[in-house]
Amino acid sequence: MSFSADPAFEAGSVFAADWPLCQVRLQDDARFPWLILIPRVADAVEVSDLSPADRCVLMEEMVRAGALVRRLGDAAGRPVDKLNIAALGNVTAQLHLHVVGRRRDDGLWPDPVWGRPGARRNSDETLRAALSVIADDDGSTVIK
Repeated sequence: MSFSADPAFEAGSVFAADWPLCQVRLQDDARFPWLILIPRVADAVEVSDLSPADRCVLMEEMVRAGALVRRLGDAAGRPVDKLNIAALGNVTAQLHLHVVGRRRDDGLWPDPVWGRPGARRNSDETLRAALSVIADDDGSTVIK
């Protein structure tokens, strides 16, 4: 069975890369540097649906995504104060992790970002720049 991301991801995010386990998507919300990791494992809903080996890879890719979110924040001139990482799945059941860069002055701080109104799409230029940062990442500074 071939992998496909739930169509709900198409509405608010953009494909950015394929890593060893996950499809990486950039959330199209200019307020935050925000990546979504979707393991390319059929019918995975919970982390426990992954094999032990895939769970380890997911953890490493989560750390890689966190480092990349920090780089995205730096590139935009808005360094990240805190990473928020969550696997909610209340709206879209397909297993996915959100890795969101937060700042103490981001307007929603300290509240969660999920389900909150006010999302602003990135400009085409900002989107291209962020996708370029993601494409240039090889994970070598994070994954050993």
